[in-house]
Amino acid sequence: MFKVYLDAPNLGEIEKEYLTRAIDAGYVSTVGPFVSKFEEKFAGYIGVRKAISVQSGTAALHMALYELSIEKGDEVIVPALTFVASINPILYAGAKPVIVDVDPETWNIDSEEIKKAITKNTKAIIPVHLYGNPCDMDAIMKIAKEYNLYVIEDATESLGATYKGRQTGTFGDFGCFSFNGNKLITTGGGGMIVTDDEKRAKHIKFLVNQARDNSKGYYHPEMGFNYRMTNIEAALGLAQLERIDKFLEKKRNFRKIYQKVLDDLPCIKFQQESNNASGSWWLTCVKIDKNNIDIDDLMLKLKEKGIPSRRIFMPASKMPYLRKFSKSCPNAYEIYNQGICLPTSTLNEEEDIKKAALIIKETLND
Repeated sequence: MFKVYLDAPNLGEIEKEYLTRAIDAGYVSTVGPFVSKFEEKFAGYIGVRKAISVQSGTAALHMALYELSIEKGDEVIVPALTFVASINPILYAGAKPVIVDVDPETWNIDSEEIKKAITKNTKAIIPVHLYGNPCDMDAIMKIAKEYNLYVIEDATESLGATYKGRQTGTFGDFGCFSFNGNKLITTGGGGMIVTDDEKRAKHIKFLVNQARDNSKGYYHPEMGFNYRMTNIEAALGLAQLERIDKFLEKKRNFRKIYQKVLDDLPCIKFQQESNNASGSWWLTCVKIDKNNIDIDDLMLKLKEKGIPSRRIFMPASKMPYLRKFSKSCPNAYEIYNQGICLPTSTLNEEEDIKKAALIIKETLND
């Protein structure tokens, strides 16, 4: 039967080589040379002064909030359409998430909804570059400047995406990335915080190592966190970085193939880029509006034909513990009800994606 991959990681000989070097050196935990090398190379790729490696994208967001002293009584504005990991760190910090609707075209946080949600308690905005599609950062940064708000970019899905030629994650006070197994590049788990603020970067690097003052042994002058990346993870990340340009090329070509094959179907609508943006398209996603189609039923039919897929993230306001923090979000609900993520793993070849697109088209035409 035909097989295509949804979001599986792409690992090969170079990854084996780097992992073997880490194991042979005996540095498998949070001590070892690959960690600092990965941070340095990642910062260079993104175009920032500093990058601090952590255990996950969630940890990255948590540390950014913590470093900015976001705490009880503060409010942080986030989009309704995102993975809950964009929102949970706000609760970890003791603050209140304010969940707002998204733009119906880009599926990203709506700047007009941000304005409506601002109160005297608002301290920060977390724009999420959903599925690798950059937010309208000009509008968001203008609002942040006007109201004196911090901006923490959730770029966990958008590595390689750009807005006006700048990498996502470089506009706000911090940018946060994820290297989970299904992301553009992976370290198995892991994440990264990027910033041009060297003082804050130094402090975060200190905090994620349990805030330990090594010059005094096991002495900890403040509360820290066990959020360090391991040397093995960093070795994997370095290997993946060497292949990132090829991965990005594939992701963007896959989207073009889907568009070419599916664009003539009136029921299909692709997630749209903002002006001046270039998406990395971690996942290519579409809305399907056809005779009240049941997305779960469609996914089952596609699975039977060898095409894996997944639902769009469920709006945060549907989660029992987050309902009280949410405004009305009709756009997020419509996208969720009609949306589906298509196979986009870089393990696939272009012919695989073309065949998958044709099968999807045939299924929708039945």
